[in-house]
Amino acid sequence: MVKKLPRTKKVGPTRGLGTRYGSTVRKRYVKVVTELKKPHRCPQCGFVRVKRESVGVWKCNKCAFTFAGGAYTPITKLGVVAKRAAKGTRVEEAPKAAPIEAPVESPVEISTEEEETE
Repeated sequence: MVKKLPRTKKVGPTRGLGTRYGSTVRKRYVKVVTELKKPHRCPQCGFVRVKRESVGVWKCNKCAFTFAGGAYTPITKLGVVAKRAAKGTRVEEAPKAAPIEAPVESPVEISTEEEETE
């Protein structure tokens, strides 16, 4: 009778690392590499054709739009914040309006009841 061998384990992007470097490092590596290799959407044309050219340089294969991004992802959290800040006006550049001064009232004399009876 022929004995069936168990199937080999699917290791994904860490296939070349084997048992080296520890499980935590391998898990981080899997997370980074899968994010790098997954398809990304082009900010210009909207098609899912963006590939990484080099570290931080991304290019759309549909419209040939080349843009700067993160090392492993085309759009980073810090990049989103910077883009939002670039769209708005800066606080220093906003025109300062003259402060509106409230009309100063003349001091009112408060009289006590004793003064009124005299």
